Amino acid sequence: MPIESLELELHGTPVLGSNFQAPRRFTVLEAVGQGAYGVVCSARDEHTGDTVAIKKIESAFDDITFAKRTLRELKILRHLRHENLIDIRYVFLPGLKSSFEDIYVVSELMETDLASILKSPQPLSDEHCQFFIYQILRGLKFMHSAGVIHRDLKPRNLLVNSNCDLKICDYGLARLAMSNGDFRPLTEYVCTRWYRAPEVLCSWADYGPAIDMWSLGCIFAEMLRRRPLLPGKNTQHQLQLIIQNLGSPDASALNRINNEKCRKFIESLPRTQGRAALYEAVGPVPPLVLELLDCTLQFNPDHRVTVEQALALQYLEQLHCPEDEPSSAALDLSDFEFERRKIDLAALREEIFLEALRYHPEVQQRYKQEQVQLGTAYDIGAYRLLAPGESQYDEDEAA
Repeated sequence: MPIESLELELHGTPVLGSNFQAPRRFTVLEAVGQGAYGVVCSARDEHTGDTVAIKKIESAFDDITFAKRTLRELKILRHLRHENLIDIRYVFLPGLKSSFEDIYVVSELMETDLASILKSPQPLSDEHCQFFIYQILRGLKFMHSAGVIHRDLKPRNLLVNSNCDLKICDYGLARLAMSNGDFRPLTEYVCTRWYRAPEVLCSWADYGPAIDMWSLGCIFAEMLRRRPLLPGKNTQHQLQLIIQNLGSPDASALNRINNEKCRKFIESLPRTQGRAALYEAVGPVPPLVLELLDCTLQFNPDHRVTVEQALALQYLEQLHCPEDEPSSAALDLSDFEFERRKIDLAALREEIFLEALRYHPEVQQRYKQEQVQLGTAYDIGAYRLLAPGESQYDEDEAA
């Protein structure tokens, strides 16, 4: 019989109105979260004795863009193994390769996220803030050295345990260096607005890892204030808040804005000098705190610190340990060919099935042998390369 599934024996558990299916090795415990993607449960892995999180991504192929984000995250996290990045331990798919709709991802169970902490009455000491910022930077150093920009850093995507261990999650909007260090845009949508860097708001032709450093500065200010620093209602309001708090951009930054409408809008705003509004917003804090805010919240990305420079700032002196802040090798880009080809839903389905097979090596080996014998081995190279500026999907597919 040809291999048409992962050949798993699954048992179902009703969770928040959803049939949560899992292999026998997992005992589902309770629901821990629910969102547009589906449901997250805690479970006990009977093979290891660990308590884990299982995320059920429901109806993954209803939206081809969402399916692609899921595939991107699975691949990036398989490559990036680091203490401050969420891990992937196991992936499984119920049903047949040709018709499965849900994707289950098993990772370490984290207790909460930074957004929930900031909304709670729980006090945050300066030591807490230092430790959280240090861990974010430590994770970003590994990520950026691999050629990956997160592009959606925000408190909700920073998972935290009661011992203050922090892990960055949600890589569906990430962007990676495809060749010669050039970053290829992977999605049109980037980052929740309140944490979105000026170069993204202004539609600059290109941008790099500095956008994550801007988001870090916004998150740090939010830790100090216990509420968002720049809660813009739309793009124009977001730019207004940035300029009110940080001062008007200089001529060199304005000249890099190719979008004439955006440039004229910024030039029409009242000129502001200095950062008095920012300092007032965060309240009385030591100069070392202001230094970190100042060097991340720069309108011009060329003036922002890199992650390595941020780690070396005096604010983090007690935690900074270069020998324990590893870098990563560049990602194997052959794994990401789907990003630059005109693919369809069938290709995405095959790519996700092949990714899941990596966690089921016996079935994976038999599947590969079978494909070779039948002469039906899947080849992403059969899909043509995208032309510059071409959309990956037709409008009806992406709807």
